[in-house]
Amino acid sequence: MSDEPQPQPQQPKPRWAQKAPETAGVPAAEGTAVLPAVVAPAAEAPAAEASAAEGAAGKKPKRPARTGWKRIIPTWRTVLGTFILGVILLAGLFFLGYSMVKIPSANAFAIKQSNVYLYSDGSQLARDGEVNREIIPLSQVSKDAQHAVLAAEDRDFYTESAVDPKAMLRAGWNTATGKGKQSGSTITQQYVKNYYLAQEQTVTRKVKEFFIAIKLDRNESKDEILQGYLNTSYFGRNAYGIQAAAQAYYGIDASELDPAKAAYLAALVNAPSEYDVVAHPENKAAAEARWNYVLNGMVKKGWLAESKRAHLTFPTPKEKTVAIGKSGQRGYAIEAVNQYLTSNKIISADELEAGGYRITTTLQKSKQDAFVKAVDDQVISKLDKKNRKVDNYVRAAGASVDPKTGKVVAMYGGIDFVKQFTNGVTRRDFQVGSTFKPFVFTSAVQNHSETQDGRVINPNTIYDGTNKRPVQGWSGGSYAPENEDQGSYGDVTVRAATDKSINSVYAQMAVDVGSDKVKQTAIDLGIPATTPELVASPSVALGVARASVLDMAEAYATLANHGRHGTYTLVDKITKDSKSDVTLPDERTSQAVSREAADTTTSVLQSVVDNGTASAAQAAGRPAAGKTGTAEEDTAAWFAGYTPDLATVVSVMGQDPVTAKHKSLYGAMGLERVNGGGPPAEIWAQFTEQALKGKPVTDFDLQLQPGSDESQAPSTEVPVDPTTGGMDTGGTTDGTTSDPSTGTPSGDPTGADPTTDGGTTDGTTGDPSTGTPGTTGDPTGGDPTTDGGVTDGGATDGSNGGETDAGTTEGTTDGNGGDGGAMTEGTTAGTG
Repeated sequence: MSDEPQPQPQQPKPRWAQKAPETAGVPAAEGTAVLPAVVAPAAEAPAAEASAAEGAAGKKPKRPARTGWKRIIPTWRTVLGTFILGVILLAGLFFLGYSMVKIPSANAFAIKQSNVYLYSDGSQLARDGEVNREIIPLSQVSKDAQHAVLAAEDRDFYTESAVDPKAMLRAGWNTATGKGKQSGSTITQQYVKNYYLAQEQTVTRKVKEFFIAIKLDRNESKDEILQGYLNTSYFGRNAYGIQAAAQAYYGIDASELDPAKAAYLAALVNAPSEYDVVAHPENKAAAEARWNYVLNGMVKKGWLAESKRAHLTFPTPKEKTVAIGKSGQRGYAIEAVNQYLTSNKIISADELEAGGYRITTTLQKSKQDAFVKAVDDQVISKLDKKNRKVDNYVRAAGASVDPKTGKVVAMYGGIDFVKQFTNGVTRRDFQVGSTFKPFVFTSAVQNHSETQDGRVINPNTIYDGTNKRPVQGWSGGSYAPENEDQGSYGDVTVRAATDKSINSVYAQMAVDVGSDKVKQTAIDLGIPATTPELVASPSVALGVARASVLDMAEAYATLANHGRHGTYTLVDKITKDSKSDVTLPDERTSQAVSREAADTTTSVLQSVVDNGTASAAQAAGRPAAGKTGTAEEDTAAWFAGYTPDLATVVSVMGQDPVTAKHKSLYGAMGLERVNGGGPPAEIWAQFTEQALKGKPVTDFDLQLQPGSDESQAPSTEVPVDPTTGGMDTGGTTDGTTSDPSTGTPSGDPTGADPTTDGGTTDGTTGDPSTGTPGTTGDPTGGDPTTDGGVTDGGATDGSNGGETDAGTTEGTTDGNGGDGGAMTEGTTAGTG
């Protein structure tokens, strides 16, 4: 052995024992080395002993470690724990979502409706608004229609919960596996999507839909939810809701849907565009298959008898038509009705915009059609826009009112609202012309007015109808209106002046009555006080006011109703959302003018039809009264007339379609002139005949102004200042008069020169019929027949005695004026 020391083996660092084991209770000697070969068995002994001790104590041994592929399979404990944790998590998320998601307000589109306008008989006139929807209560949907929709979309609606997770999973699986896109939504969920949410396909929207549906099912009844669903579903043809769909496809209300029609509409909900067999006849087989599916579902649920089902045939819908909007006369009617509602503060413009109103108008379809045909026959068919430029300017308008009720029964606003959108019925920018003259006479009778020389104004009162005759008694300046075609008529009665529409007579009458009183009478009859150019001046008699056709119809209806006025009405009934009625103002009438004033005016206007400018109105075959009118420069022609049963006003107007400027109608329709007695009166006659067809002919029952049948010739007792002989007033200086037939002077040589007084120089009174000189005149001054002419004006054609003629014709009426006596106008006219 080597004496060098041998290396000692290193002892391993103890891992689970910090000191050497003891043997038999004897501690190891200090510094004694413990070899590994000895340590290992020593270490195992305590472990075995511990294991044995644990076994003796009843403890389970540790589970052997999972090895190999077993390690990837979760144990049942893991599965259970995960499930419990998931349930807790889902419950938490559910309650979190339920508490956070609120039922929102309805989206704007879902509650947007059209307003429905009906004729007086309940048939549909028009709809307005961008959304074709009319919300109705469930009670107005037939049971067949309700059951058909349920059979198509959710057969267990009344018994199931708001959501159907199984159906949602099935739909998701079918969509994912290519079996077609399916919603899996209940009717409640679909209603939530339509009414509260948008249509986008997002997870967020689906989550909201889920929670809102659950809440809604707790807050609303099944009937309420079904009602909402039926009113919001889209059926194609721009029809939203079951009511709009019933009208669009079959022209009936939802309450009238039978099983066959109801099943077809229910089938449309699934594929609105594809199943429209009129628009897509190639898809008819698919549409019929869906229709059969719906009917079979109704039978299966006991909603339809098998025997009845067997006899049903596919109900092909009507041809698709242009949306019932504003074409033709519809737009004009809608505009007029809306204007009536807002101006009378029945419904505001904002409320109308929101929609949902069902408005029954006073318009009668048969009369509407008759008006359209009359205009077509008398005006439109006669236009030649290619060869006559002026024919491009022609427009027509009319309105008809029942005088006893004030209801507007027909109107014509223009050729087509979508082509010519300005409503001719309500516009207030054309002069009404001589159709205003009757209001002047009515005011005269109403106010017991007198001429300047104190004569009561009645139909037989004589006025001077000379062209450009200056009015007397007007302090507002000189006014001498022209007559139509510059005609001079001399002395005429009021009745004759109305027949011939003589401006000079009515301008003077307006002053005699008081133009302020004339204006007030027009307002009382129905002309709005705010009418443009409705001014208190002599010109008011000539119709410078710019009232609308509807305004004039209301005023003439008042005359037809014996002076009793009620504001016209266009609406009979209004309901909101087919539920509550909207309160309409009470119909109030008042005696605007006395019956004698209105009826005496009617008697005068009857003469206009029988003998005057409105003879074309006789074609109506009814007792009629009316007045023609022409606006300045012939930009509009009017006829306003009435029978005991109907008051109608027609206007033919000229307007440039590009610049909108008023245009003269000379040469239009091949006529030299378009005046009130032409196309307007012809339209009136044709319309009135058709509108009253089958109605008994009745005559006017008139109570006339006392003394209205008595002649009112100029007075013969007008004194002249003897110190001047009338020279200061422009009359004669000798009280003589010229011979009215020849103009030859006779009598006292001291008399005035006939060229200065329009009278004579001999102091005698000439016989108006023969020209024979009469008795010597009083030198202190003459009577009216010696101071400016005779009662009939001598002559009106310039054939009677040269310069004395002017004095003869003018001196008649104005010579009786209260502001200058007989002499004033004798001078003026004589020198003229």
